[in-house]
Amino acid sequence: MSQSHKTGDEDSLGAIGVDVAKRLASPLIMLAAMWVIRIADFVIPIRFNGAGLRSWDFSHWYGIFTMPFLHSSWPHLLANSLPFLVLGGLVVADGVVRFWAVTGIVMVTSAVGTFFVNEPGTLTVGASGLVFGYFGYLAVAAFFARTWSGRIARGIISLLVIGIYGSAMLFGVLPRLGHISWQAHLFGLLGGVFAAWFVLAWAGRRKSQRPRAGTSGTSGGKTVDTGDPELDAILRNLD
Repeated sequence: MSQSHKTGDEDSLGAIGVDVAKRLASPLIMLAAMWVIRIADFVIPIRFNGAGLRSWDFSHWYGIFTMPFLHSSWPHLLANSLPFLVLGGLVVADGVVRFWAVTGIVMVTSAVGTFFVNEPGTLTVGASGLVFGYFGYLAVAAFFARTWSGRIARGIISLLVIGIYGSAMLFGVLPRLGHISWQAHLFGLLGGVFAAWFVLAWAGRRKSQRPRAGTSGTSGGKTVDTGDPELDAILRNLD
C-alpha cells in the first residue's frame, strides 16, 4: 500500500472516529448529568428528588424536564444507566438533531402521561421513560425508513433491540403495584413510536417535498434554500 493511500485511510478513520465521538457526546452528557446529580444528592443534605414530577401539581411543571435526571437510589440509577447508554447510542447514530428531537418528544409525552394518569401528589423520578421511548423508536423505525437499504438496516437493529429488551419492556408497561412508574414507561414507549413517525416519516417527507428549481444549461436541479441557515442544517440532517 502506498503512503498516500495509507494516509487517506487514516484520515477517513480519523474522521469517522471524530463523528462517532460527536454523536455519542449527547447521551454521554445526559448520563453524566444524572450521575453528578445523584452524587450531589448523596453528599449534600438536600433532597433533589423533590424537584421531580408531582402528578396533578401544576406548580411542578418543571418536573417534565427534571424527572429523567433524578433517581431515587443508586440501584435505580444503575438499572437505567446501561440501557440508556446503549439505546441512546443507537438513536444518536441517526444524527444528533434526531437524537434531541426524539429525546424531547419522549421526555414530554412520558411526563405528561404520568402527570395526568398517576394519582395526585405522586412523585416520579428516573430516566426509564426515556429508555422505553428510545426502545419504542428503535423498534418501529424500520417501518418509516424511506429506502429498502434503510429498512433492512433498521429492521436488523429493531430485531436485536426487541430480542434483548423486549420482554423487560413489555413487563414494564403493565399496570402493577409497587414503586415502579408503569405510566412513565408506557407513555415513554408511545412517545418513542410517535417520534419515529414524526422524525423519520413526516419530517423526511417534508424534506423530500421541498421545491426544486432547475438550473439553466444543466440537466439536473438544485434544492431551493429556505433562507434560514439553522432550518437548512436541520433538514439536511434529516435526510
